[in-house]
Amino acid sequence: MLDFILNILATPAMLVGIMALVGLVLQGKPVEDVVRGTVKTIVGFLVLSAGAGFLTGGSLNAFGDLFNYAFNMQGVVPNNEAVVALALEEFGLATSYIMVIGLVLNVVLARFSDLNFIFLTGHHSLYMACMLAVVLSVGGLEGIPLYIAGGCLLAFVSAFSPWFLRNTMEKIVETDELGFGHFGGLGYWVSAQVGKLFKGSKSTEEIEFPQRLTFLRDTTVSIGLTMVVFFLVVTAIAVGKGILDVDPSLYPNLTDLLVAGETKIHWAVWAITKGLSFSGAIYIILSGVRLIVGEMVPAFKGIAEKLVPGAVPAIDCPVVYPYAPNAVLIGFLVSFLGGIVGLLVLGLMNNAGIAIAMILPGVVPHFFCGASAGVFGNAEGGLKGCVVGSFIHGLLITFLPAIVMPVFGNLGFANTTFSDADFSWMALVFGNIAGFVKGMPLLVVCVLVYLAPIALKLVSKKK
Repeated sequence: MLDFILNILATPAMLVGIMALVGLVLQGKPVEDVVRGTVKTIVGFLVLSAGAGFLTGGSLNAFGDLFNYAFNMQGVVPNNEAVVALALEEFGLATSYIMVIGLVLNVVLARFSDLNFIFLTGHHSLYMACMLAVVLSVGGLEGIPLYIAGGCLLAFVSAFSPWFLRNTMEKIVETDELGFGHFGGLGYWVSAQVGKLFKGSKSTEEIEFPQRLTFLRDTTVSIGLTMVVFFLVVTAIAVGKGILDVDPSLYPNLTDLLVAGETKIHWAVWAITKGLSFSGAIYIILSGVRLIVGEMVPAFKGIAEKLVPGAVPAIDCPVVYPYAPNAVLIGFLVSFLGGIVGLLVLGLMNNAGIAIAMILPGVVPHFFCGASAGVFGNAEGGLKGCVVGSFIHGLLITFLPAIVMPVFGNLGFANTTFSDADFSWMALVFGNIAGFVKGMPLLVVCVLVYLAPIALKLVSKKK
């Protein structure tokens, strides 16, 4: 039963569908409206997930392999799924309990504090629950104390992350009824703060094209052409270095380039197809987001009015992509550039005798997180804010994983780490606390962190 519940909670489409169902029922909607709203919300998330899967499996992973081969890069690629897959072997049960407890406590926190966001990105809740199980075990917690401590911290960060992004998020979506539920919050906040230095800069969506280039205003076209150029250049360099002669089993993301049926596909045709596939995936993602927002926000009013007054749904990062498509592409590319610069700096540090992990720019985190950082930077500082903010974000998600690597290396998870910023700062803060505060005192610290926002609201009411 626990496994069944966990699977539902870890599946974003099901979790958000349940929330939409509850919201519509609480509003007293007729059966036909409840069914329609619930199904369309679930379908919206499935469309979004399909687009994300197509993007990752069809273009992003292939581009990352090509880039690393073309430029002979070696090091650690931060990957949430990889480190969680390793950790679940030992901490699977603890992760399950922490996730369930955390989701319940998140609703309670939204009800009784000013952190009124309910985090609905189920797979990120699973990843954070797993990370907390690993980190808190350092402090000697196990069993029920570990589940409670982890649940408290998961609930806290689930409400806190969208809360400190709320002001910029409201500028992006032009409503306070939608939150940003993705554990890269620190990176997006930094990008937004950097963007504020460039207030008055023209928005990325106001870029003026010459008359003959007005077709570039179409997001599908501009993203497709840009990525075709990138794929052609990187693929050409990789081909020049002999990637076509490499054993296909070494690069599972490139099997359709290295071997296509009984003949090899021409690399230029492959590159053009992959570049346009990238654009097609973005189109699918944006379609799913529009469907979700159109159904989820009205449905959630039932929860906000009846169950948790003032509650706001916090939804996965692609929710902001339709509001600034140009910033999405610019943010990805510039964040990736920041990752390359960060890698070079880490190399210089190692050459200077400072031992630190070499963090390769993972294409997947730099797209999903970098694109979001670009949207947040653009909301505060236009094109300049988007460029500088996403570049700083690229540096941030390079250096933070490098700093946190020893925490996971000491626990037996060498050569892998989390990619998104909130995982890193949570691991650094509570990993170090767990190193000094052991046993039940550590549980008390975690409970106090959770109760602090509730206490602050009670104090402010008395004043």
